Amino acid sequence: MSPISRALLVLLFFFGSAQAAPRADLPKEVTDKIDALVASAYKAASAKLPCKISTSSTSRMLRWQDVDKCMARAITLVDWEGLSKQLEALRPANVSVGDFAAAVEKSFNRQALPYNKVFQVRNQKALLPLTNPILKYLPTDSLQDQPVFDQRGSQVGTFAGVFAYEGMGLTAPYRLTMFQYADLQGKIQVPSDRLLLDSYGVPWIKIMTQPGFRLTTENLPGLGKK
Repeated sequence: MSPISRALLVLLFFFGSAQAAPRADLPKEVTDKIDALVASAYKAASAKLPCKISTSSTSRMLRWQDVDKCMARAITLVDWEGLSKQLEALRPANVSVGDFAAAVEKSFNRQALPYNKVFQVRNQKALLPLTNPILKYLPTDSLQDQPVFDQRGSQVGTFAGVFAYEGMGLTAPYRLTMFQYADLQGKIQVPSDRLLLDSYGVPWIKIMTQPGFRLTTENLPGLGKK
């Protein structure tokens, strides 16, 4: 099976699972407390934000190394173990771990930080690189239909969503978050290079106020392993 075919199968699996998953049914006082804890997590993650990011020396693309480093550092500032214990204390006995995690994920998504609260960019003509971490922490539906440019600065199409790609390395399996785009003829395309780095980007001026950085439950002991 080709890499693209496998990636699309994973995409369909995740979409199907999301549609079939039961919705969490939590009292409002519980969801309010979840929102408060999630807000405190974003406050901790934001302690050293925004990060100053400049373009590379050869293109309008922001330096992907600095973009990824900024987000990785923000994630480490959250006390994930403490947050997990506080959240678990809120879970009603009749609500499964999976349903409760879904409610927490929804709160993470709803409170996601806009890009201009994460990155400080001086060059308004810059392109934000669509790296694997950028896509991994992308809020639901963010960047949809935004123009996508290649490293040379030519538009190749419009953003059409993310999906998980699973592969096998030399010693262990790995998982990356990829994206697809509709090309200029309207056909869905998937990047051939799985390590995206700065191969593709979206215009900073168009996306800087959109939700862009979403914490996820995967870092929460217990809740992240549903």
